[in-house]
Amino acid sequence: MNRNIYLLGVVSLLLQSSLADGKPGQKKPNIIFILADDLGYGDISCLNENGKIHTPNIDMIAQTGITFTDAHSSSAVCTPSRYGILTGRYNWRSRLKNGVLNFYDHPLMSAERTNMASMLKQNGYQTACFGKWHLGWNWPTIDGNKPVDNSNEYNLDFSKPITGGPVDVGFDYFFGVDAPNYPPFCFIENRQTVGIPTLYFPKHPFGDCRPGRGIPSWNMEDILPVLQQKVVDCITAAAKKEAPFFIYFPITGPHTPIAPSKEFQGKSGLNAYADFVLEIDHLVGEIEKTLQENHLLENTILVFTSDNGCSPQADFPFLAEHGHQPSYIYRGHKADLFEGGHRIPCLMQWPAKIKEPHTVSQTICLIDFMATFANMVGHNPSDNEAEDSYNLLPAILNPGFPKSIREATVHHSINGSFTIRKGEWKLLLSAGSGGWSSPKPGKEEEGLPPVQLYNMKSDPAEKDNVQEKYTEVVKQLTDLLRKYVEEGRSTSGKPQKNDGEYPWHQIIGIIKN
Repeated sequence: MNRNIYLLGVVSLLLQSSLADGKPGQKKPNIIFILADDLGYGDISCLNENGKIHTPNIDMIAQTGITFTDAHSSSAVCTPSRYGILTGRYNWRSRLKNGVLNFYDHPLMSAERTNMASMLKQNGYQTACFGKWHLGWNWPTIDGNKPVDNSNEYNLDFSKPITGGPVDVGFDYFFGVDAPNYPPFCFIENRQTVGIPTLYFPKHPFGDCRPGRGIPSWNMEDILPVLQQKVVDCITAAAKKEAPFFIYFPITGPHTPIAPSKEFQGKSGLNAYADFVLEIDHLVGEIEKTLQENHLLENTILVFTSDNGCSPQADFPFLAEHGHQPSYIYRGHKADLFEGGHRIPCLMQWPAKIKEPHTVSQTICLIDFMATFANMVGHNPSDNEAEDSYNLLPAILNPGFPKSIREATVHHSINGSFTIRKGEWKLLLSAGSGGWSSPKPGKEEEGLPPVQLYNMKSDPAEKDNVQEKYTEVVKQLTDLLRKYVEEGRSTSGKPQKNDGEYPWHQIIGIIKN
């Protein structure tokens, strides 16, 4: 057995024992997981010394807890990143091999697959989800048998229950939207729309939104304040119950439509995107205040992070002109294989166990929180659970923990291209970004090397492609990625199958090398 893995196992068992050795009757920790939407690493002031957006409430998490400086999403776009967080499984193992779910798509996450909510519910937690779901539903139809897509929206019957969503995969309660820029433009509570969407909104009624049905009173500026109040009310109610709670809060900002409420419009002195980030910071402060008022702060784990990097919709040229870089020093943005696509802010506080603020500089992935929370509550994942998730507790509870928890980390772009990072080396199995920045897939890649290799220690901005100089590193990382793909997992355990077609076209070159 690898000695590092053995040591990690011993440390994990000791930590699990210590977590269980609290005072008689002591509750398991509450968990609040706040997932921002398209928020860049450089948009948090404690992570960007030159940033122009001041986020004091989010910064306070770092000042009292942990800052993960090398944290990543598994995907550079929305749906797949959320799938990875909740399942602890790389998103490309699902049927979705590129892109995101469209509006009225059917569920991506099977109710039979253990996820963060169902696992915690099995271990005594109250579970709730507020905000953007974007993982699909079984949308009811008028005729009862025709599939629904965005071309036959009028076959939808909003008077019927919508199944396959959060409350069918482990959450006790849901209040939110499918996606703020997708119809139906209304809130959904559990399995029912709040109101019947009767009005048809044309394309781009609220900025970057798709056309579709909504309720006449729908106002994009109200979404975040309503969700904030729902979470505050949930925390207050949960405080009166014995069971610990898990709140998954995938907020709708600063994704498009960029619609800060009136209180925050113009507050940043920059643009609407920066105003929206300030509103998110205020939201975090209100949640902290509610925890404090209900005497829950000490034993509540609060994670704040983002599903992927910042979107170009933030207006990068304008922000750069005013001295602000949403991707900080990193290349690229949302949708890309470059760091700006998947390196994200990630902060965590847990006053009962994290007594001194510290930084975790080793590479982690958001899919690791599944195994981390499982270990914390004493759940031992079976072979077909959390196949790519690593337990972070040793690094969380031991400042300066020296061992690398992850062997390597895989990232995925919007067009389904891969990159794999191990230590200082990052290999991109693409000639370009695989996303929206240059070189874009297609003509911009012509004449470029088919792969890119960067030393992230000496070249964090990914400027110098050294794939010709280090061909053995290219081979080693390609072989490791092939192993991860073929075995259906990247952690130890029995090999598993990937979903959907096999091989899919993005991996044909990888598995045949």
